[in-house]
Amino acid sequence: MQNSEAVLRVYSERGKEGKPLNRLYRQLFNPELYWEAYNSIYANLGARTNGASEDTLDGMSKKRIDNIIEKIKRETYRWNPVRRTYTPKTDGRRRPLGVPSGDDKLLQATMKMLLEAYYEPTFSDRSHGFRPKRGCHTALIQISKMHTGVNWFIEGDIKGCFDNIDHESLLGILGNRIEDGRMLRLISNLLNAGYLEDWAYNETPSGTPQGGIISPLLTNIYMDVLDKWVENELLPRYNRSRKSRGNGKLCGRRLNPEYTKLTRQITVSEKNGDIISAKSLRKMRNEIPSGDPTDDGYRKLEYIRYADDFLLSFAGPKSEAREIREEIRKFLQDRLKLELSEEKTLITHAKTQSARFLGYDLRVMHSSQIRTINGKMWLGIPPEVIRKNMRKYMVDGKPGTRTYLEENSDYAIITTYQVEYVGLVQYYIMAHNLRKLTRVNWAVRTSLLKTLASKHKSSVTKMAQKYAATLKKNGRNYKVLEVTVERTGKKPLIARYGATPLTRNPNPAEIKDTTPTVYGRRTDLIDRIKSDVCEMCGENGQTEVHHVRKLKDLTRPGRKPKPAWVKRMAALRRKTLVTCKTCHRAIHNGEHRPEWDANTIALESRML
Repeated sequence: MQNSEAVLRVYSERGKEGKPLNRLYRQLFNPELYWEAYNSIYANLGARTNGASEDTLDGMSKKRIDNIIEKIKRETYRWNPVRRTYTPKTDGRRRPLGVPSGDDKLLQATMKMLLEAYYEPTFSDRSHGFRPKRGCHTALIQISKMHTGVNWFIEGDIKGCFDNIDHESLLGILGNRIEDGRMLRLISNLLNAGYLEDWAYNETPSGTPQGGIISPLLTNIYMDVLDKWVENELLPRYNRSRKSRGNGKLCGRRLNPEYTKLTRQITVSEKNGDIISAKSLRKMRNEIPSGDPTDDGYRKLEYIRYADDFLLSFAGPKSEAREIREEIRKFLQDRLKLELSEEKTLITHAKTQSARFLGYDLRVMHSSQIRTINGKMWLGIPPEVIRKNMRKYMVDGKPGTRTYLEENSDYAIITTYQVEYVGLVQYYIMAHNLRKLTRVNWAVRTSLLKTLASKHKSSVTKMAQKYAATLKKNGRNYKVLEVTVERTGKKPLIARYGATPLTRNPNPAEIKDTTPTVYGRRTDLIDRIKSDVCEMCGENGQTEVHHVRKLKDLTRPGRKPKPAWVKRMAALRRKTLVTCKTCHRAIHNGEHRPEWDANTIALESRML
């Protein structure tokens, strides 16, 4: 079998060159790809979440992968129905999610690696959702740079996109590039596997398995048809500009005759030494645009998409903006069999109203005082975001105590509040009104002090004095709340709340994926599994992996003494433990094996 890195590199090159993808199914016989896929998903919170069966990623082993491959070779692999669950949406409704079983997750992750390597180079630069090194911030940066000088926003939202993707159309789109009937049948079987809700089986005549690992990629492949149509047909038709007399290049609107006239008068006044008249004329010129707003030969249309939400920015009459919306609606209905949401697909005036995209308010700026900002994009935090995030910490209209956190250590409490607030600031770091989060900061800090005061049966003032500290950061001193946990022979653990400056950053740091992308190198987990040595008893033989959901679950305080395997994982700071079958069974049964004590003594003697 070929090295997994070489396989993915070849497929990536074929995608760039536009060549068809063949002999894809046989790559699912390669165990190295499964190990790479497992490495990318084993640390997820859902690794131990079961689907319709009790099967999870817990207990992963070489034998388990060999069994999957054997079924793939015989074409007898059968997808399990996903378990249907729901997550709340911001508007009060619930979003359906499908939870696959463990083997299905692994096979989906392997297929995703292969398909993503091929399709990723072919996707539009205007697509940002569920793609490597792309996200909300990259989409907003593109909007700031390209969606300037427009009059109208066309906000697009597809009604139930994930649930309404037509299977026949999707397989047809895949079949245009994938020349492998067995792979297409495997994907078709996945799409039609159905779901279980309240232990009742339901068919899935349309849609991708939302919540499945491969679903976002399949959705991007499907929606890429819209991206390409907009880029190749809609944008060229609605982008028009005059040509410069000098070099023949497109140069935007023609100059405003009134603006040009005032410029000449200012020049004459300055030559004559009439400074007062020049100043008055310059003030008049600042009140009008430099480009001619009546230029019928100028149009500008920009497009961007994130998953099933898209935004078009248009400079031109509103009647044409309506035409663009209708053309998109018709294309989605005829070509992709999807429907635009009536209540969410809006046409918004860019200078007087705000459009909502990715949780930001968007508006085109205009000022007669600072002309350099005219036409540029303003990004803002919506007022309801401030109210919603303050409500998390409020009780009866004022910051309150989070009693459920009182059982945690002071270190954990301060860390929890800091992580929540910093996450909010980092997401809205591009907002021009970022300072609005000062109100949220006040609510978070007060709630933190009240929680600590309630835990220690003290007052807010005493807690503020007890944990008060100063931190110097980027040459500036910040007042923070700080707790230090001393450790023997190690650096102390320090948790702080504060020192989070509300300074706008229009270009946030590049996204770094937490999981390997196309050519990611495996972690030492795979090497630990392949060594076939049990990390609890030290025996050689076939091993499998024991998982825990979170590291903090291992160190959670409790009355009972912690089992040996918990102490081992906590000491190693790992969410995985490679064990033999006997030890893995003992862990799940809550038993203790004498071999664990002997192996611990042997390990300690080696370290000494």
